[in-house]
Amino acid sequence: MKIARYILLIVLTSLMIVGILWARDKSRDEVCTEVRVEVVNDDSTQFVTPAGVIEELERKHIIVKGKPVWQINVEDIEQQIGESQYIESVDCMFENGGCLKIKVAQIVPVMRVFDGNQSYYVNKNGKRMTAVSTFYADVPIIEGHFTKKFSPLRLLPLINYVEKDSALKSLVTMYCMRDTNNIFIVPSIHGHVVNLGTCDNIESKFEKLKLFYKKVMPVKGWMYYDTVSVKWNYQVVATRRDKIVEKVQEYDPEEDEQADNVLTMRVSDDSKAPVNKMTNDKRNQPKPAEPAAEKKATSKPEAKQEKPPEKKAGQPAQGAKR
Repeated sequence: MKIARYILLIVLTSLMIVGILWARDKSRDEVCTEVRVEVVNDDSTQFVTPAGVIEELERKHIIVKGKPVWQINVEDIEQQIGESQYIESVDCMFENGGCLKIKVAQIVPVMRVFDGNQSYYVNKNGKRMTAVSTFYADVPIIEGHFTKKFSPLRLLPLINYVEKDSALKSLVTMYCMRDTNNIFIVPSIHGHVVNLGTCDNIESKFEKLKLFYKKVMPVKGWMYYDTVSVKWNYQVVATRRDKIVEKVQEYDPEEDEQADNVLTMRVSDDSKAPVNKMTNDKRNQPKPAEPAAEKKATSKPEAKQEKPPEKKAGQPAQGAKR
């Protein structure tokens, strides 16, 4: 019995080895007849197309069609295509008939960064994609300069916390990073910014901010402070605005004052009458008005009106009959 099992095991092993060798020889003769590209996440905005992936292969001088299958390195193809800033992941495999199927996933941004004149999107793995006019993603906006030591992903826990809270999501309009210890949020309430410090203890910091909004701001006024800092433990530090923000009045053309007429405007006694530039003749100019103190001597003085005598108590009025 044991001998029969041993013989059967040898036969099965031999058949397996023969099958592998036969398949290997057959695969060596098989060539790549077709390249098929599939974009797996093109439901919303599609900026990666199958034709674009084929062009990327040609640009990198990767020739697969008509080439023996055993000479094609699928891992190298995945690496080459994955280097594109628009691709998030790549998966290559051969199907029956020598067809190379390439599945690509276009990048999914989680934030957009404005760094000076540059703007780029960042995915969950920290991969960057240059912002172009043909593509727009509604993601949180961050302003600041990031390096390899301080990646934009350091702000991802803060962004995720805000995005999960509907009230905070409507409050925060953008994030500003001055340095690693001073991360600001710009609220939808105009007039001030909020300094969070770092991304540590996010929940506690927002609780202090909500309490400050509820207790202090309605009393002091929403334009009283320009910066509210919650970066320190157990306290909120607010910086008072240096200047009062004045309300700019809207322009109304009907309220414009009439411009003075140069030819009829009054001048003082010690000044000269304006010269008519068109005729350069002073005779055409009106005479200056005479001061009230320098009246002509021929003018009659006004008669002084005498005041009636004051009536004393118990005294009858003048002219009254007794």
